[in-house]
Amino acid sequence: QDLKDKGFIEEDGEKPGFFKVKPKAGQTIRKRSLDEIFGKLKKSGKGNHRTPFSGMGDETASETRRFTFGDETRNIDATSSLKNAQINHGLDDFMMTEEDLVIREMEAKTLTSTVLMIDISHSMILYGEDRITPAKNVAMALAELITTRYPKDTLDIIVFGNQAWPVEIKDLPYLQVGPFHTNTHAGLELAMDILRRRKTQNKQIFMITDGKPTCIIENGRLYKNSYGLDRKIINKTLNQAARCRRSGIPVTTFMIASDPYLQQFVRDFTKINHGRAFYSDLKGLGEYIFEDYVRNRRKKTR
Repeated sequence: QDLKDKGFIEEDGEKPGFFKVKPKAGQTIRKRSLDEIFGKLKKSGKGNHRTPFSGMGDETASETRRFTFGDETRNIDATSSLKNAQINHGLDDFMMTEEDLVIREMEAKTLTSTVLMIDISHSMILYGEDRITPAKNVAMALAELITTRYPKDTLDIIVFGNQAWPVEIKDLPYLQVGPFHTNTHAGLELAMDILRRRKTQNKQIFMITDGKPTCIIENGRLYKNSYGLDRKIINKTLNQAARCRRSGIPVTTFMIASDPYLQQFVRDFTKINHGRAFYSDLKGLGEYIFEDYVRNRRKKTR
C-alpha cells in the first residue's frame, strides 16, 4: 500500500490482483543509483577531469595567451591586458594596443553520443558472484546523469549474449542474464550502426564484460567455442574494433573479471582500436565509468 500511495506501482487492469511498476519508480531507482555512484565520485581523489586542450568553450581555464585576430573579445583578460599596457607604454602616456591584449583560454564541452554495451552471458552470475546487478546499477545511474545533467547528449544501451539487441532505459532494472555465450562482435556491430545515425561529433562506446568473445554469427548460424581464444571468433571481433577506430569511435572496455584469456583479448582489442581498458572490481566499476564519461566530454576547440 505504501508503494501505491507514493505512486510507484498501480493495479494492472488486465490482470486482477497484480500490480505494474509506474515510470516514477524507474526514475527513482535511477536517481538512487546516480546518487550512490556519482556522489562517491565527487568525493574521491581519482583525477580531476581536466583536459590538456583549450580554446573557445564553456568554462574558464587557467592558461592565457596573446590576442590573435578572430579571438572572441569577451575572452579578453582585462587585468592582464591593463598590466601589459602599463608595462609597455607607462602611466604618463597610457594607451593600449593589440599587442597588449591577453586572451583567457576556455575549456570546451562537446555533445556526446554514447553506447553502453552490457554483457548478459551466463558467466555474469557464475561462481556465486552477481556481476549483472552492479552493471545494471551503473547503466541506470549513467542514464540518469545524461538525461538530467547533459540532456543534449544521447545514450543508447545494448545487451549482448548469443546476439545483441537494444534495451530501453525503463527496462534496465529488469535485465537478466541468460544461457548465452559472449558475442562481442554482434554488440560492437549494433553499437556502430546506432552511432552512425547520430549527428554528434563526439562518439564513444563503453563495454562492460567479464569474459572473452566465445561466439559469432556465421552464415546465419551460431558458431561458438568456449575454450581458449578461438582465432576465428577473435579475428572477426578485432576486425570490428578496427572499423570502430577508422570511424573515430573509441571503445573503453571495463573488465570485471581477471580471466587471463579476457585480459589477453582486451590488450589486443585496445591496441587495434586505440581505445582504453580498465580492470575494475565490481565496487569501483561506477566510479571508473563516470570519470571516463565526464573526461571524454571535453574536447579541443579553436
